[in-house]
Amino acid sequence: MMRGPVGTGKTISAAKAGKIEYRLDKTNIICCPIGKTSFVAEKFTENFHTLVGAVIKVKPAVVKGQYIKSCVIAATMGPGIKVNYAKLG
Repeated sequence: MMRGPVGTGKTISAAKAGKIEYRLDKTNIICCPIGKTSFVAEKFTENFHTLVGAVIKVKPAVVKGQYIKSCVIAATMGPGIKVNYAKLG
């Protein structure tokens, strides 16, 4: 039996605890999976709000005005659906 990498246990426990990892491309677009096709709508909504909360939480204090300009949710190879972020609050 082969032993896994040293940090595997910590990584799995952090993911189960709700750690969010997202990345930015060079135009500052956030790319992050928030669900699978097997998820129910409530789980997508919960994951979306968690992601938006994490992004707003790391907002630098020097940034003034509107931090999130637009929001679009899309499947990997599907069309994007624009989200009215102002109504979400």
